Amino acid sequence: MRHKSYDKNEGCPVEATLEVIGGKWKGVILYHLLERTHRFGELKRVMPDVTQRMLTKQLRELESDGIIDRKVFAEVPPKVEYSLTARGESLRPLIMIMRDWGRKHLGFG
Repeated sequence: MRHKSYDKNEGCPVEATLEVIGGKWKGVILYHLLERTHRFGELKRVMPDVTQRMLTKQLRELESDGIIDRKVFAEVPPKVEYSLTARGESLRPLIMIMRDWGRKHLGFG
């Protein structure tokens, strides 16, 4: 795993969770992957404000932490798909609660 190990006696579980899913784009990536598997270009289209470099970095970190799976198909041009792992799927309730909070408190429909 990419993130540092936390001492359960001294660390905070919220901090540890945010270490894995925090950042401007990871929550958005996870939200879209809850719907279905996406190719890189599809994710870029639904998140037009993210740079290609940042999207790649965030996807690599989520993959390194075991949250998403990256599947490469041997074809030309290369096809890469991203999907949630079982560990990533376990974040569904948290992501849905964040979506619902945003709808209620930030005026999203």
